[in-house]
Amino acid sequence: MLAEVLEALQPNAGGTFADGTVGGGGHAAAVLKASSPQGRLIGCDRDGAAIEAAGLRLAEFDGRFELHRGRFDELPQWVGVGNCSGVLLDLGVSSTQLDLAARGFSFQADGPLDMRMDLRQELTAATLVNGLGAGELARIFFELGEERESRKIARSIVEKRAFGRFETTCQLAKLIETVSPRRGQKVHPATRVFQALRIAVNDELGVLKRGLPEIWKLVRLGGRLAIITFHSLEDRVVKEFGRERGRDYLVPGEVDVPALRQPRVPDLRCVSRKPIKPGEAEIAENPRARSAQLRVMEKI
Repeated sequence: MLAEVLEALQPNAGGTFADGTVGGGGHAAAVLKASSPQGRLIGCDRDGAAIEAAGLRLAEFDGRFELHRGRFDELPQWVGVGNCSGVLLDLGVSSTQLDLAARGFSFQADGPLDMRMDLRQELTAATLVNGLGAGELARIFFELGEERESRKIARSIVEKRAFGRFETTCQLAKLIETVSPRRGQKVHPATRVFQALRIAVNDELGVLKRGLPEIWKLVRLGGRLAIITFHSLEDRVVKEFGRERGRDYLVPGEVDVPALRQPRVPDLRCVSRKPIKPGEAEIAENPRARSAQLRVMEKI
């Protein structure tokens, strides 16, 4: 969604921008080009390989960018409060990570049951699959993957691992397909479980919930935060953040009781009421983009 991101962030020559999920540097390069000759960009990514790739991609903009290895909720370490004209978060797993079997994100090719975005951390998908009880596995599959047969799959995993550890992606995917047959469905039955494990291993929702309020502090008045999500759980967190910051009242506690609302001045405006989706041409060129949704928020 390159064109949509540029339209959302509206890069200018004197602006400072941040990319909290820099990946291979595609969006970052476009922002730097559009903000030439003086625009600057601070990018980060928890994946060391992504930082290396982005460095090569952005070499032509030498002196106008800096890259850091870390999660986007750590951006305040490198960006000053109120300094950014625009911030971009492109959530989820990258195509490069999916296509590399050794990273263990996909069952399209056999690889280790890993799924770590940051290879420095110890926790892997294999740790969870081989170490958690059926109840906890079922909770992860249901809450993070919205898998309706979560309990059945979790019980089967625990029963099967009594005869040996789960070590590879295809090993786990085949078991899930046995427990929950495909029956002509386009989506492989292991898809939701793999999503859930990936989110759990990388604490993706936790990082998002913690990171949004901190990143919002970095955006200057009139600046924008653009976030691309790829599944309903991410989008729900982003949508709720925008709703809370855009309201003219605070809700004390977890339940919104109108009589207890406290007035406040909103500091956020949603640029579009509904999320922006990729066009048909982009989906045809990159089918993985079909689930992408872009939400844009402006600081007021």
